Amino acid sequence: MPSLIDLRRRIRAVSSTQQITKAMKTVAASKLRRAQDRIVRARPFARLMLNTLNSLATRCDPELHPLLAPAAGGADRPTLLFVVTADKGLCGSFNSNLLRRAGNFVGDAENAVALGVIGRKGRDFFVHHGFDIRYEDVNLFNALKYTHAQSAARAAMEAYIAGDARDVYLLYNEFKSVLQQRVVIERLLPIPRLEPDEQDAALLADHLFEPTPKQIFEELLPRHVETQMFRAMLESIAAEHAARMTAMDAATRNAGEMIDQLTLYMNKMRQATITRELIEVVSGAEAL
Repeated sequence: MPSLIDLRRRIRAVSSTQQITKAMKTVAASKLRRAQDRIVRARPFARLMLNTLNSLATRCDPELHPLLAPAAGGADRPTLLFVVTADKGLCGSFNSNLLRRAGNFVGDAENAVALGVIGRKGRDFFVHHGFDIRYEDVNLFNALKYTHAQSAARAAMEAYIAGDARDVYLLYNEFKSVLQQRVVIERLLPIPRLEPDEQDAALLADHLFEPTPKQIFEELLPRHVETQMFRAMLESIAAEHAARMTAMDAATRNAGEMIDQLTLYMNKMRQATITRELIEVVSGAEAL
């Protein structure tokens, strides 16, 4: 049975932890507001570019640009999977859900899978388990810039054009709300082509380009890959802050409940001690 001193020490320790989790929740909430504003502004442009280029790719010969055509090389080429995790923990199941989905993707793939890892948690996990890592970038989410996305997108495009990867996929947490984040996996390369139905056949047959399709693709396709990579990073940041805020809120409430339970137990022990001492005093007085 713990003594009263041990209980007081434990209550103080839990109170200190509660103050830390409460502060982390406040910091995460303030960062979430800024990250949410950034992703809300970035989504419309990224989605419009994706829809436009998918439509253009459907209307054109895939040989016009190497990012549209099937990758060069043999059939044994690996799939390149970019996984966007966090640099830090204490954000609930944010990282574990991503790593589990990445493991399922590797296990279900018909061919080998190489990894591009963005974020320290994912890098440490995959290095520890001996995965084939072709690209890594860590400690970037405190001050994320477009150049970080450009670097990752350039690595993906170079691997695809050189024939080192048969296709490129992107795995990240999409921000839905403060209480919900969704693990998303998207094909980044080759640029997906739409499957038109019969009603779209006439529209696809009559389409004008200015300037030429080749010039359009040479300018827009690299920008498109960079934009989608940057959007995934912004989604991941917002989802991470939301997950951390939710986790720290739960930790703060749990600490409060633990303090209440320990305080009640300590008061019962102190009351029992006082009662026992009174009985001893009364018994001693009666003996005299």
